[in-house]
Amino acid sequence: MNLKVLLPFQIFAVRSGVKRIVAETREGSFGLLPQRQDCVTALCPGILVYETEAEGEVYMAVDEGVLVKTGPDVLVSVHRAMAGSSLAKLRESVEQEFLELDEEERSARSVMAKLETGFLRRFANFKHA
Repeated sequence: MNLKVLLPFQIFAVRSGVKRIVAETREGSFGLLPQRQDCVTALCPGILVYETEAEGEVYMAVDEGVLVKTGPDVLVSVHRAMAGSSLAKLRESVEQEFLELDEEERSARSVMAKLETGFLRRFANFKHA
């Protein structure tokens, strides 16, 4: 099979000679083999596993998205993805990414709170003038 993983603004991975793929949906995990019928499914955040002759088993943390299989081609489109050779390293990478996202989210919330406070203060001054 040919696997292509797309992110919103770039191609994350392109692999050929993929023997099998295991993905997670809201209904649970399912596997794709080369002879499986064409399908479309919504992916939930989790681990996508694929196997090639050259790389062996590769783990990829993916955010929610869509998987489409047509013939030998499998297209995965997700918001975010990270690859790792072992689950332990992938776990560390995902934890670090979430810590960075949490810090960015806190910063964005702080900026928004300041903007809202400034707007309300100016609005109250305008109303009293």
